[in-house]
Order: sequence, then structure tokens, then C-alpha cells
Amino acid sequence: MKSIVESVSIVIPAYQESAAIGYVVSAVLKVAASLSCEYEVIVVDDGSSDGTGDKARKAGAYVLTHPYNKGYGASLKTGIRFASNRTVIFLDADGQHDPDDIPHLLAERIGFDMVVGARKGMAGSPLWRQPGKLFLKWLVNNLTGHSIPDFNSGYRALDREMALRFLPIMPNGFSFSTTSTIAAFKGGYLVQYLPIQVAKRIGTSTVTAADGFRTIMLIIRLVTLFAPLRVFLPISMLTFFIGLIFTVNGYVFAGEASVKGLIALLAAVQFFLFGIMVDQVVAVRRGEVIQ
Repeated sequence: MKSIVESVSIVIPAYQESAAIGYVVSAVLKVAASLSCEYEVIVVDDGSSDGTGDKARKAGAYVLTHPYNKGYGASLKTGIRFASNRTVIFLDADGQHDPDDIPHLLAERIGFDMVVGARKGMAGSPLWRQPGKLFLKWLVNNLTGHSIPDFNSGYRALDREMALRFLPIMPNGFSFSTTSTIAAFKGGYLVQYLPIQVAKRIGTSTVTAADGFRTIMLIIRLVTLFAPLRVFLPISMLTFFIGLIFTVNGYVFAGEASVKGLIALLAAVQFFLFGIMVDQVVAVRRGEVIQ
């Protein structure tokens, strides 16, 4: 196995990015050639119909092609599996990420399992997506117990072995970045953030308003996958106190237990036990050791 920074695989997921991919690949190759280490530049063409793959190939990248559009996360999975080096760098194909930041990411990678390029504020994010991102940021901070400056940045350098371990739980869509961030923190890996600047994207974004619904599903998925007890314990406690109130009220005013109170108390126990079971199941799925 090659050492952390002895070699690097640079993976660029691309879908309908013919306007920018040639420029991005050329810029990445120029920076990679100055690294004084082995490197490979891999473009994963996610079923594009605009010649993205051909332009990336002409620019000098090794191109992997999906026969149809599978999603951003699926493209990263393909790149991770194909990569031959221990350190893998992801960056977007739309020209927002500056390839000159690659050496800085690699420098930080020596002491960390994952280094993420942190954008300032909501840079590069459309106005209509910012409320959802703010809520997601609050949720991710609570799930990880860390203050995370940029939870879904697509510009990052990470350990390939770590990424391979988490692939079974990684989604195929845009939430790959968010999920991998939480997985790294919850798995006890070392994560570092490096401030970066982003430029205006080249071409047209493929993100639509329908991603708002996907954001809601992402929130549900993250809570269920990484912190099910944070859902079931509050529900169990609330149900327990409701049952307790009904039970005490029944004894005080009727001299007997309230049927509603007993049902609520039983439900509280069931919510608690179900939460414990779900927590154990997702821990096994994440590959954690249950203690």
C-alpha cells in the first residue's frame, strides 16, 4: 500500500458539464504535474449526452462512463472503487473549485483522514437553497457534536480505505458529501477543514427545486442512520409522561388506573425498546462494534 501522499487519485464526477470539463481537467493536470508524486485524474461521466466524456478524454483524463445517469454519489463510488492510490481527492466539474488548492489539501491530509475545503458562508449556493442548508447544518452539527463550517462541500481529500468502508451506507445522490462527513465523525476519524474560495460555476446547474424534497428525505435518513435514539427517546419520554399524567389523574379522581394512561405507558416502553433495537441495527450496518 502506498503512503498517504506518495500518490493521489483525483476523481471528478461529471454530468452534462461539456462547457467546463475540458478547462477543469487541464487545470487539474497542470497542478497534479507539479506535485512531485504519482497521480491519476479520473473523470466519471454520469451518462451525459452533451459530449462531456469525450471532452474530458481529449483534455487528458481517464474517463469512466455510466451508461445512464446514476447520480453524484454513484459517480464518486465508481471513482473510489477504480482509484489505485490511498489518497483520493474529489472536486466538481463545473469550474467552481480551484485546482491550486489541491496541494493545500494534501498538506493537511498527512495528519487527517479527511480534509474538506470549507466555503465561506453560503458561497456557490443559490438563494432558494440556503434555508434548507442552514437547517441541515444545524442538524449535522447536532448529530456529530462538532461545529462544522461546511458539511456538504464537494472538494475534499480523504483516505480511500475509509471511503471503501463506508460505501455500503453512502447514497447515490447529492447527499453523499453530507453523509460521508457525518460517517467520518461518527466513525472516530480525524477531519480537518481548510478555507477555500469558489468561483461562479461554468454552464447550467443540474440541481432543481425537486431537490428540496430530497433534502427532507436526507434529514430523515441522517437521523435514522446515525442517531435513531435521538428520535425514539424523546418520543418515549413524552409518551411516558403523558401516560403518567393520565394514570395519576385516574387514581386521584376515579380511584383506579386510567386505561389511556396504561396504554400510553406501554407505548412508551415499546418506543424505547424499538429505539434500542434500531440503534443496534444501524450500528452493525455502519460496521461499529457494539459494546
